[in-house]
Amino acid sequence: LVRSLNSINDLKKIPFGQSVPICSLLLLYWFANAVDIEGNDTMTLTFNPDNRDYGSHHYGNYEGLLDPLPWGNSYKYYTIGSLNQDSEMSLPHYVVSPPATVYGERNRDRIIVRITQPNTGMRAVQRIDQVYITQHIDNEGEYDPDHTYRITANLLREIRRFSVGQNQQRLLQLRNHFGSNNSRWCKPR
Repeated sequence: LVRSLNSINDLKKIPFGQSVPICSLLLLYWFANAVDIEGNDTMTLTFNPDNRDYGSHHYGNYEGLLDPLPWGNSYKYYTIGSLNQDSEMSLPHYVVSPPATVYGERNRDRIIVRITQPNTGMRAVQRIDQVYITQHIDNEGEYDPDHTYRITANLLREIRRFSVGQNQQRLLQLRNHFGSNNSRWCKPR
């Protein structure tokens, strides 16, 4: 059963840096600012995951981590955040090379989105139906069901409230808001 995170308070209960890579929080911050969220909680992608933008690719859900796709061919899962993919649209530096990254935690975290693409022509809008944050199991290709969380549009909106500048101050603000005493991940290299 995948837990749902609806607010910053829900997010604070997850032990980032212990059981969940700290990089997951930075990836989630980037994602919150990279998608469109309308007032009715409708979310849309601003990039094409079929082009491998931002380290994205199709996710088959073969291990049954998430709900089966609804009937029909208009739904797909995609993962976002692989650092091993070349793309014209790359993740920002603060996600790819966060300060004081612990080696071994790099490139474990992913966002998974379930999108629906209506048949409306060549440039169809890809609506996000569900969002998840997850991580790879150590030394395996599968995702960790114990550290997979469904993310709501409300939580993404709350995360957006942090400053937009890509600087050390934003990372400190984010860390302090989550109540972490672990400052190693926000220290400059």
